[in-house]
Amino acid sequence: ADRKHKQNNSVSGADIESFELESDIAVENEYVQNEELSLLRRELAFISSDYRDIVVAYYFDDLSVKDIANTLSLTEGTVKIRLFRARNILKEGIKMAREFGTKSYKPEQVSFVNSCSSFGDNGQPWTILTHSLYKNIFLEVYDNPETAAEVSLALGIALPYMEDELKFLTEQTFLMKEGDKYKTSFPIISAEAQRLMYEKNISVTAGITSLLETLIDKFSEACRESGSAYYGDYQDYEDAKWTLLMRTFDWLSSDACDGDGSTKREYTVRPDNGRWDIVGYQDAKLPEPLFIGLHGVFNERPDKPAVHFQQFKYNYENIESKTPNFLSHDEALTLKMVAEGKWEACEKLYIDNLLKYGYIRNNGDGFVPTILVFSGYSTDKYTKKFTEAQKSEIIELAHKIKKIFADVESYSTDIVAKDIPQFVGAGKMYSTYSTFERGYVLEQALRDGWIKYDETTSNVIGAYLYI
Repeated sequence: ADRKHKQNNSVSGADIESFELESDIAVENEYVQNEELSLLRRELAFISSDYRDIVVAYYFDDLSVKDIANTLSLTEGTVKIRLFRARNILKEGIKMAREFGTKSYKPEQVSFVNSCSSFGDNGQPWTILTHSLYKNIFLEVYDNPETAAEVSLALGIALPYMEDELKFLTEQTFLMKEGDKYKTSFPIISAEAQRLMYEKNISVTAGITSLLETLIDKFSEACRESGSAYYGDYQDYEDAKWTLLMRTFDWLSSDACDGDGSTKREYTVRPDNGRWDIVGYQDAKLPEPLFIGLHGVFNERPDKPAVHFQQFKYNYENIESKTPNFLSHDEALTLKMVAEGKWEACEKLYIDNLLKYGYIRNNGDGFVPTILVFSGYSTDKYTKKFTEAQKSEIIELAHKIKKIFADVESYSTDIVAKDIPQFVGAGKMYSTYSTFERGYVLEQALRDGWIKYDETTSNVIGAYLYI
């Protein structure tokens, strides 16, 4: 250690323009040539590009110090001193036993929840979040800033490749760089925090599901008694329950967690016209509820009329495969026109597609939908026909449900605030941290027998349209 300290002082104090290296190069060349090439290549993978480019150019490309200096826009003295230091680093590295991190042979998993107003032009964030390497980079430097070399060792990836990946992820705003260290820029909820939230979710699932079932039954019964078909008359009640349960869940959970909805959520501006935020979830090895996605066409385009079609996609009994993942805007608009009785003005191509998917059928006189069709967003026109007793009971049920949602959200927010680093914004609304997912309620409703799935169930359950 004393020898190396004196040597470093001698080198750092020298005039690099006059530093004589050539007399030493013959000895060093022999050393390099006689070393195991595999060890040399290994070490070249773990030194920074400032040194690596010069070593490769000198030893492998057989360029002179002068040529390297010209190519890299450096002085010859700088090239000499970096080459001298690089050889020492290589020799030390070759002598040592490299210990790779466990992620190099046992990658960890992390899942994500995305909230956005627009994806990036290249499909960000999902085109990036699906890569296993990126997931493990995020976990490695989460609340644990590391240099590129440290990340490279931890993941067992050669430094030249790792440097490129870290630069890309920083440009895409998934990482932040401070000095020479990188860290993850978004929250990743730990396994322990998820366990606590999971236990809370499980404790309220049966009660909240029972209240939702009762609310939907009461509301639907009051509509029937008052002569209102609030979800249309194209699907029977047993099939409609699949959509009504999830739609009511979304309505009330949103009301409970977002207040009156008057505060507009602003998502982070990202590269390529994206506005999105993400939350990661470390693999907690907890029982996962059935996944229920929500896909559809819900936008206004300047060149085409607005349309609102969506569908809950149930990862249960292969239901999600019975209909396409997405409809095009033209297909959704055709579906809306059919619901409005304007099918004769539709293009045959889109009518044929919707028939094939099962979203419409021929009733002999033309075409009609096979899904739920809501007329407007407000329920006031239905509830004003209810008796005072009916309205009072429905309002009370809704309040009880929203209180449970709010309690769960408050509990989860407290857990997350203690779990994630402050630099990622513990108080910021990324998405619903609590992950009280639709699947908890669906599974309970199936256990209750309130909803059923058999050979008579419609293939297009979960789909709905607003006109």
